[in-house]
Amino acid sequence: MKYFGEADYRHGQARGVGVLLTNLGTPDEPTAPALRRYLKEFLWDPRVVEVPRPLWWLILNGVILNIRPKRSAAKYATVWTDEGSPLLAISKRQAAGVRERLAAQVGEDVPVALGMRYGNPSIESGLDELRRQGVRRVVVLPLYPQYSASTNGSTFDAVADVLKGWRWVPDLQFIAAYDAQPGYIEALANSVREHWQAHGQAERLMMSFHGIPKRYLLQGDPYHCLCHATGHKLAQALGLNDDQWQVTFQSRFGREEWLQPYTDKTLEALPGQGVRSVDVICPGFSADCLETIEEIGDENREIFTEAGGERFHYIPALNDRADHLDFLAGLLQQHLAPWLDDPDNAPEARAAARERALAMGAKQ
Repeated sequence: MKYFGEADYRHGQARGVGVLLTNLGTPDEPTAPALRRYLKEFLWDPRVVEVPRPLWWLILNGVILNIRPKRSAAKYATVWTDEGSPLLAISKRQAAGVRERLAAQVGEDVPVALGMRYGNPSIESGLDELRRQGVRRVVVLPLYPQYSASTNGSTFDAVADVLKGWRWVPDLQFIAAYDAQPGYIEALANSVREHWQAHGQAERLMMSFHGIPKRYLLQGDPYHCLCHATGHKLAQALGLNDDQWQVTFQSRFGREEWLQPYTDKTLEALPGQGVRSVDVICPGFSADCLETIEEIGDENREIFTEAGGERFHYIPALNDRADHLDFLAGLLQQHLAPWLDDPDNAPEARAAARERALAMGAKQ
């Protein structure tokens, strides 16, 4: 195996610190060919679909990739903006906002790169961007608050796949989850309070999380528990009674059982139970995307109203809200702090290291 090295490396440089923010990803454009490329990468990930590879290859390439890209492209076209995909546009603003806040907190510029698990910009390009800026110590923050092997675990795999080809592997910290962090819960609660102040409070607050197959839970994935932990913390922060809120799961795929209760089925049943108004928030999505804007805001709204519901509101994701970015920057600063005060980065130590390298024949 060949390893990526840096023959032009200048010895004695400071070991820079940096951040890699990651999210799921997005197609490059709302077209069937772009969706086919994106879905092929996404759905071939064994962390996402835990089915024996030969069987899944036949299903994916023989059926799904011949049907789903055109349908998905039509849905993406309804949410596409002048800036492109909402998820990518928001993620870029999040990265810029976090970088600005970190600089204010630590008194120096901390590079913040963006890498998507699937599609562009890739995790590989994000890590390479940090390397070119002299970063040797990286904090990776997947913007999935609740850990699942299919999201956060897959992100770790992708980072490791890139770094295993580097000759000089950087120091690495991986933030696996932040499902119950006070700053995150408070930002969620603030967004709900602001919505209620502007629109009034519905009879029910539904907290809809992305689903995963039930068998992942039975095999030890903590995601289900972490979603409920977030739900309880948010309800507590808002002072809600048990009959004023509930946790549900959306976006299921395929025929097997996924985590329940299902968001769409629950919304369909609520009017018959006397609940005529509902607010929906998606705490597992750090940025609005197809699953929140189109699936919740359009499809599920229609399900609720056609079943007799009278008022449906979707409360946007935290996106680039100031309190959300303040929390993310504070969380990252906690992990960066020990590196920022490292004595090995002192000028005297770096000069000595450079002198030794040059004595051994290094070019610079």
